[in-house]
Amino acid sequence: MKFTLGIEEEYQVIDPKTRELISHDQQIVINASQVLNDQVKAEMHQAVVEVGTNICNDIQDAREQITHLRKQISSFAGDLGFKIGAAGTHPFSKWETQLITPNPRYDEIITELQDTARSNLIFGLHVHVGMEDKNMAMHLVNAMRYFLPHLYALSTNSPFWEGRNTGFKSYRSKVFDKFPRTGIPGVFDNYSQYENYVNLLVKTNCIDNPKKIWWDIRIHPIFPTIEVRICDVPLTVDETICIAALIQVLVAKLHKLRTHNLNFMIYHRALINENKWRAGRYGIDGKMIDFGLEKEVETRELMREFVEFVDDVLDELGSRKEVEYVFEILKNGTGADRQLKVFEETKDLIKVVDFITEQTILGL
Repeated sequence: MKFTLGIEEEYQVIDPKTRELISHDQQIVINASQVLNDQVKAEMHQAVVEVGTNICNDIQDAREQITHLRKQISSFAGDLGFKIGAAGTHPFSKWETQLITPNPRYDEIITELQDTARSNLIFGLHVHVGMEDKNMAMHLVNAMRYFLPHLYALSTNSPFWEGRNTGFKSYRSKVFDKFPRTGIPGVFDNYSQYENYVNLLVKTNCIDNPKKIWWDIRIHPIFPTIEVRICDVPLTVDETICIAALIQVLVAKLHKLRTHNLNFMIYHRALINENKWRAGRYGIDGKMIDFGLEKEVETRELMREFVEFVDDVLDELGSRKEVEYVFEILKNGTGADRQLKVFEETKDLIKVVDFITEQTILGL
């Protein structure tokens, strides 16, 4: 198995003078798409640009592509007098003043979801890992749910919301929780049971297509992939690649167990939600629950155990260096920790925005 990768990142479009989010009237998308084709897309809010890699054969390919995409979008934004930022929320812009992209699909979502959609001014990282076999994918999704809070804690990068220090390392998911069909999914015994669930929702007009199931992890409705959606968009390429590598090796490890007739424990959504709450609130600085031991463990310790758990597949996938970047994140802090440090030192959210825009293009 190759376990191909795909990465999507959502960027903030920022006015260099005011440091506010600003509508680019899709000009960045229009200009960039001449070079990047369908790798750049508009989003519901006009202050957002989304990029997505092509199918990546390995993590090195993914790094090249994400570096290229960040560089290109930053360049096209700069040509139009804007900057881009990679953080899960903007430190002080207000959703109430943001323009919505004219599009029948977005109009329909706003009509249905109202202010929950209008206020959804958040920026995420989505990572796809190739998996053709739907039943195997379903089994892996069930098992991977346990590790979602660990991945989320590492990605935390949204401590501010509308000018306030929220007290959360990731406020982004608190904003997104207002949507229906979000969060940690339940367990499905097999893919056909999941299909029956989707068909029932379509039949009863809850959704018109399975893309409106916005869980933290899902079997993608179109691509033959498992998609992990829980993470804030990280500040730097290095962090994005580390998290993508972790997700890829986790799929490979759980697949290896399954093909050797071994299973990872499947935990109840209610338990995993306890860890998700802690991850969003404290990031890597808190404790999470080790359900096997039935006790609290330092999140940093669980991260080290996570890396140990996947160790035997790292060299097969050629991603040891990328996965072990986890230890750099544990040392230097997540994006949220570093944003908060700038704010503590300067008491100035404009300086925080400047830090975000600098980190977004760091090392490109």
